Amino acid sequence: MALDKEKYQAYISILKEELVPALGCTEPIAIAYAAARAREMLGSFPDKVIVRCSGNIIKNAKSVIVPNTGNLKGIIASALAGILVGDSTKEMSLLEELTESDIAKIKELMQTDICRVEMLKSDANLHIVIQVMYADNEASVEIKHTHTNITRIEKDGKLIFQKKCKGENLNGFSTDRSTLNVRDIFDFANTVKLEDIVDLLKGQIEYNLSIAREGINGNYGCGVGKMLIECYGDNTFTKIRAYAAAGSDARMNGCNLPVVTNSGSGNQGMTTSLPVIIYAQEKKIDQEKMYRGLVLSNLITIHLRSAMGRLSAYCGAVCAACGSGAGITYLAGGTLKQIERTITNTLGNVSGIVCDGAKSSCAAKIASGLDAAIMAHFLAMRGTAFETNSGIIKETVEDTIAAVGRLGHDGMKATDVEVLKIMLGQ
Repeated sequence: MALDKEKYQAYISILKEELVPALGCTEPIAIAYAAARAREMLGSFPDKVIVRCSGNIIKNAKSVIVPNTGNLKGIIASALAGILVGDSTKEMSLLEELTESDIAKIKELMQTDICRVEMLKSDANLHIVIQVMYADNEASVEIKHTHTNITRIEKDGKLIFQKKCKGENLNGFSTDRSTLNVRDIFDFANTVKLEDIVDLLKGQIEYNLSIAREGINGNYGCGVGKMLIECYGDNTFTKIRAYAAAGSDARMNGCNLPVVTNSGSGNQGMTTSLPVIIYAQEKKIDQEKMYRGLVLSNLITIHLRSAMGRLSAYCGAVCAACGSGAGITYLAGGTLKQIERTITNTLGNVSGIVCDGAKSSCAAKIASGLDAAIMAHFLAMRGTAFETNSGIIKETVEDTIAAVGRLGHDGMKATDVEVLKIMLGQ
C-alpha cells in the first residue's frame, strides 16, 4: 500500500539526510569540519586552537587514521587538517583537498603546543566546540547531535549564529523520525518511485563497493574481510560478511576512498548496503528489486538508530546488520512478517556488542553482526522467531526496537563512561 503524500516525502527527505558521502571516519571529519569553519570565521591562520569534545567523539576519534594525512591519527591531527584546508563547503569530504605540503605542515604543528584537547561535559553524545585564536581575535564553532550540525558561531565575543536545541533532542534538526515504522518502510520500499531515490542509491553502490574491493585487494588493518574469503570460501554468505568487513578494514586504516554513510557512520553505511548489493549480485536479482531492498535496509537502520542517537556505547554495526538482514529477507521474497522476524532475531542475539571507538576491530564487529543477521534471516524464512519476553524481545517488532533504543540511549550511559575511562587509562 502506498504511503500518503506527506509521509512519502518525509521518507525521501530522511534518505537524503542520511545517505551522505564522507571521506574517512565521521568523527575526525566532524572535528576537521568544525575547525575549518572556525578558521573561516577567524579570517587568519590561528596561533592557538582549543578542541573541546564530548566523550563519544574522543572515543571515536582517538585511534582511527585521519584520511589523506599520511596515516596520522587522533583529534589534534583532525583539527589541524581542517584548519589547513579551511574550506567547510566540502563538509564531510573536505579532507580530499589536503596536499603533501599540508601533511608536512600538520606533522610540524603536532610537535608544537598550538592545539589543546579538552573533555567537554555535555548531555549530548555528539558535541564539539572548536575555539581558534590569532593575536587579539578569536572565533568558535559548536557542532551538536549530528556531524555537520553547527549550532553556534561566535566571533570576538559576539554571537554570529545560533540554532537552539532542546536538551537531548537527538533528531530535532532533521525530518521527524517518529514517522518511521517497519510496516510503512516495507510499503514505501514496494511503492517508491525509483526516480526519486535512484541517484542516492547509485552513489551508495558505487562508493561502498569500491572501498570494499580495495579492502579485499589491499592490505589494511588485520584484513578481516580478506581473511573471511580465504578461510571460509568464496560463497554468497561469506562474501556478504567479507565485503562489509573489508570496507571497514580499508576505511579505519587510512584508505582515501569515500563511502556513503547511514546515520552519520560510514561503517553503518557499508554494513547496511553491501550485504544487500552482494546478495543481489550473487542471486542475479534484477536492479529494481535491489534498489528497493536498499531502500528498506537503509530505512530500517535509520529507524533503529534514531532512538539512541548518533553515538552511544551500543555498537551501530548491530543496527546496520538488522537493516541489511531485513533487506536480504526482502530480496529473498520474504513477507513483512519474515522481515520483522529477521529484525527481532538479530536484536535478540547481538544487542550486547559494545562500541569502544572507531578502529581496526570494527571490521570484526561488522562480520559478527552480519553473521547474526544471516542466521536471523534463515530462521525467519523458516517461520521462526525468538519468543516474546525472551530477554529484551517484546510482543511487536516496534516494541522491540523501542526497547533496544532505550538500552542504547539510557541503559548504556554508565557503560559509555567506563569504556572511555578504560580507553584513556583512567
